[in-house]
Amino acid sequence: MSLSDRREDLLIAVALTEFSVHYEQADPELAEHVLQLAADRLVGHDVEPAEAVDALEIG
Repeated sequence: MSLSDRREDLLIAVALTEFSVHYEQADPELAEHVLQLAADRLVGHDVEPAEAVDALEIG
C-alpha cells in the first residue's frame, strides 16, 4: 500500500510534533527546531502541526 504525499507529510508532521512535545523540557532548542520541521512539511497542505491528526481523518 502506497501513501499519498499529503498523507505521508501529515504522518511525518505528527511524529515530529510528538517528538517536539516530549523533548520540550529536556532540550527546548531541539524541540523548537523539530516543530519547525513539522511545520515546513505542512506548508503546502495548509495545515498547522496541531491540526495534522485531524487532517489525517483517523479514529
